[in-house]
Amino acid sequence: MDADKVFKALADPGRRRLLDLLHQDNGQTLSALCLHMDMSRQAVTQHLQQLEGADLVAVVWQGREKLHYLNPVPLHEIYARWIGKFERGRLDALHDLKKKLEGDDDGKK
Repeated sequence: MDADKVFKALADPGRRRLLDLLHQDNGQTLSALCLHMDMSRQAVTQHLQQLEGADLVAVVWQGREKLHYLNPVPLHEIYARWIGKFERGRLDALHDLKKKLEGDDDGKK
């Protein structure tokens, strides 16, 4: 996995939106994805190519249709390397402390 390519791909909100769309309904064509994007078909194609280059999207040809599938493996590797090493309990405790210090203790002040 090339973490730099994954982080670069995830840096763009349009590409994150495409990943969300594939998460909701995996195996979509370019045309189907374009229906939900506020950009040109060419721009969506370029974003998909960058996601493919980062190995976040896999392509399967079915007849004349090119189907795009979310590949969660690089995301899992990022999680394992950069997020998972922090214990959830510690993160929850820090989050609760931050809310308490900011005076937002679940709406209680």
